[in-house]
Amino acid sequence: MSIINITVPELPESINNATIITWHKNIGDYINYNDVIVEIETDKVILEVPAKTNGILIDIKLKTGSIVFSKQVIGTIDSSISNNRIQANNKFLDENDIRNVIINKLSSNFSPSVRRLINKHNIDINNIINKNKITRKKNINLTHKRTIKYIPISNLRRRISEKLMKAKSNTAMVTTFNEINMKPLIDIKKRYGKDFKSIHGIKLGFMPFYLKATVEALKLIPEINAFVSNNNIGYYNYFDINIAMSTKNGLVTPIIKNVDKLSICKIEKIIKQLSFKSKINKLTSKDLINGNFTITNGGVFGSLMSTPIINIPQIGILGLHTIKDRTVVINKKIIILPMMYVALSYDHKIIDGKEAIKFLLKIKDIIENPIKLLFNF
Repeated sequence: MSIINITVPELPESINNATIITWHKNIGDYINYNDVIVEIETDKVILEVPAKTNGILIDIKLKTGSIVFSKQVIGTIDSSISNNRIQANNKFLDENDIRNVIINKLSSNFSPSVRRLINKHNIDINNIINKNKITRKKNINLTHKRTIKYIPISNLRRRISEKLMKAKSNTAMVTTFNEINMKPLIDIKKRYGKDFKSIHGIKLGFMPFYLKATVEALKLIPEINAFVSNNNIGYYNYFDINIAMSTKNGLVTPIIKNVDKLSICKIEKIIKQLSFKSKINKLTSKDLINGNFTITNGGVFGSLMSTPIINIPQIGILGLHTIKDRTVVINKKIIILPMMYVALSYDHKIIDGKEAIKFLLKIKDIIENPIKLLFNF
């Protein structure tokens, strides 16, 4: 017997512990190298723990919901059992018998009432594999029961809640609004989007322009490119911007570093990479920890206006919204333009309204005149 331990990945210094949220394998299951065995959730990200070897899962030391720590052993694999022979009831079975063992195992896990239905109506158990309910014959009538399902709040959701409440109670948060004419950026996408994709292999979006405009606004108002630490204010001399992304497990805010030094194309590629990683739970702690300022775009879900909450210890957050055709007055003429409301929530203890308004006006000026990005003014 060759025993291989399943261990919790090394957690960053800022993360004290994690929680086991899902075991994807059961004791006795055969595991291939790099199969995901278990998922562990920290207060920032979900980590997948892959198998380091082929073999049989012979022990699960901690159940779902258990608190675990860096490098802790949570299970074991016997790597001495080969793929074509699996042990069941102290005897080895050839591959041709494995399916029958699985079916019998599944059948034994059903409640007595469900097993009686299976026997009475001659239901094919093969149709039940990997399903949460049986395949019913047309002559089975089950009464619908009203139930309530309770699910524990995840570490990630709990951490989001704690940060939001801390932001509300520890900052004098105020939100100021403005609106931006998006026609110049829309025209750029229409005119150059096709060429951009053919050259760089990626679609041209608005977010790189938002990021670049934000950097210029942070340069203008450096008090927003800062953080609060006890009775001190720390000022950054670099521009690492968090962008909020929605995942099935909750909101995450991965970081794009050194935005001022990146091209539009490079930013677009980083956004695509981070978005893909967020969807498959592959974001690491390094992708999420720290950041100077946050941008959140509720407009992708249709939000017309909102008051975003500061991502403490940051001092401000920019909220973007959906683009809508609206009637506006330009040079005393009423015209229809694609307009977007923007919101800046900021800590009034550190930032005065005058600076917050200037910040949004700078972003508005650059988005409505993107050519200024070329000339840095």
